[in-house]
Order: sequence, then structure tokens, then C-alpha cells
Amino acid sequence: MSFWTDKKVLVTGATGLLGSTLTKELVKNESDVVCLVRDWVPTSELFQKNNFIINEVDVVSGSITNQQLVERVLAEYEIEVVFHLAAQTIVGVANKNPISTFESNIKGSWVVLESCRRSPLVNSIVVASSDKAYGCQKLPYNEDMPLKGIYPYDVSKACVDMISQSYAKTYDLPVAITRCANFYGNGDLNWNRVIPGTIRSILRNQSPIIRSDGTMIRDYLYIGDAANGYMLLAQHLLENNKFKGEAFNFSTGNPMSVIKLVEKILVLMDSDLSIDIQNHATNEIQEQWLSSEKASKILNWKPSHSLDMGLKKTIKWYEELLK
Repeated sequence: MSFWTDKKVLVTGATGLLGSTLTKELVKNESDVVCLVRDWVPTSELFQKNNFIINEVDVVSGSITNQQLVERVLAEYEIEVVFHLAAQTIVGVANKNPISTFESNIKGSWVVLESCRRSPLVNSIVVASSDKAYGCQKLPYNEDMPLKGIYPYDVSKACVDMISQSYAKTYDLPVAITRCANFYGNGDLNWNRVIPGTIRSILRNQSPIIRSDGTMIRDYLYIGDAANGYMLLAQHLLENNKFKGEAFNFSTGNPMSVIKLVEKILVLMDSDLSIDIQNHATNEIQEQWLSSEKASKILNWKPSHSLDMGLKKTIKWYEELLK
């Protein structure tokens, strides 16, 4: 039997890339999963007709900012483990609509944490922060560094992170925090992101677009490796109280410029298309990558996919989706 067999788990943000991937893994491990979903997203992996997952989970419609709803879900489904992933995650959207981003990301997180505090059965909570919460600092980022978010999305995630730490220290709430590299992989239908956008453009025989000048450097983490890290962290939190309030980075530690990434995808897809560099991105940090040494030592976690391996899997998935 798996550690996760019959565990009663709530996943917020289950229609997203990480949420749908994590939900799949929990179902495969025979957990009883409840998904709190604000919007019905028909293109999400969670809702695909040929996907066994949707028939294996309970879906509750509603917002994470509705405390009465969240408390009801925790109580009625007797939730033990919470993965809080729901958020507005697009930097460009946050720049244009900071208030709605703060509402979703900050208020939504304190509502979930306060609801968990009031629920006697919840004994493990993993909250998604972000590498962007670190702001601009010496690289690579490690978990001991202060949070210095400046731009709206970065600030929202830094707040989520600090509120989670506050609940752990003040109320002894069993919550831990993740700060991850940029996700990619099967199921990402946010075409504004560089990897899905590039693959779709190439499949359409169109020049892939880079919104920035292409020199920004990031670390890219395959979504299956991220889901594995989340589950390991939740399990360790259940087994050892000392992880309350702790943050963990998850990354490959192999940073790459955006233009090099797009060039790699062109090579993997055997394309000679030119790149359209538009250079109009604003309010983004120039260089970011993480050290995941802490996760490696304490959780025995390491990514199982190299960038080439993950991209090949991802490209194949999009080829099937868009054929």
C-alpha cells in the first residue's frame, strides 16, 4: 500500500498545470481527492473526456476567497492534507491587474490557512510560493535568504510565503512552503508561457515569439518532478513536526537564457524557423535560479528529467494535442 492510499486530500487550483498533474499522481496512489475549482476549464487536463481522473475525484465549484465554502469542504470531506496551489500566476496579468492578483493570491491564501486552522483533521498543508518571492539577490537563491519581491506578482507570493510562516509559528499550523523554478510539461495550455507558446508556433510553422529581449535567465522544472517534490514534502510534514514553517526550493539548478531555450526547442523539433524577439516585457527580474540542495538532503528529492528529456516528452504531448 502507498503512503497516500485512502488519504483525504484537498487540491486547490486543480485545473492548472501543477494541480492537474498532482491530482493525477494522488489518484494513481489511491488517495481520496477533492478539487476546489473556481472556473470550469474545459481544456484542462483535469476535465478531458478521455481522462480517467475526473471520474475519480470530487469537484467542488467555488473560490478560495470564500471562507465559509473552504471550511465546509474541509469538514464535510474530512480533509487531512491540503495542497494550496490556486493563484493568479501570470506576471503580465499581475502587472495589469494587481488588485485581482492580490485578492486571489494573498486573501485566498489566508482564507485557506485560517480554514485549516479551524479544522481539527488537517495535519499537512503545502502552500505554493514562488522563486519570484526572492526578488533580486545573489544567485542561486537558497531558503535562508530574505524575501524581497517588488513587482505585483512577486510581492503577492512573498506575502503568501510570510503569512504561511506566520501561521506555522503563531498557531503551530502544519504548513510548509515551496519555491519552485518555472514549470513546464504535459497539460500546460497557457500559451503566454515560452515553452507551450514556442511549441505551438513551430507546429503551426510560425516564428516563435519571445516577449523580452531573450537574455533573461531562468531554471525550468518538468512538472512531474515538481509534483513528486510536493508529495514528498507533504509526507515529511505529516511524519515530522519540525518541518512546520519550512520552505523548500525545487529546481534543476541548470539556468538558461530564454533565447537558448527557444533555440533548443527549434533543434528538438527539427525546425529552421527564425525567432521573433519583440522586447516589450516589463517588470520582470533579469536572472533567477534556485539551489535545491535542502530538498535533496532532507527530502531525498532530485529531478528525474533533464531539460532535453522533459522537452521531448512535452513536445510529443503537444504534437498529439494539436495534430
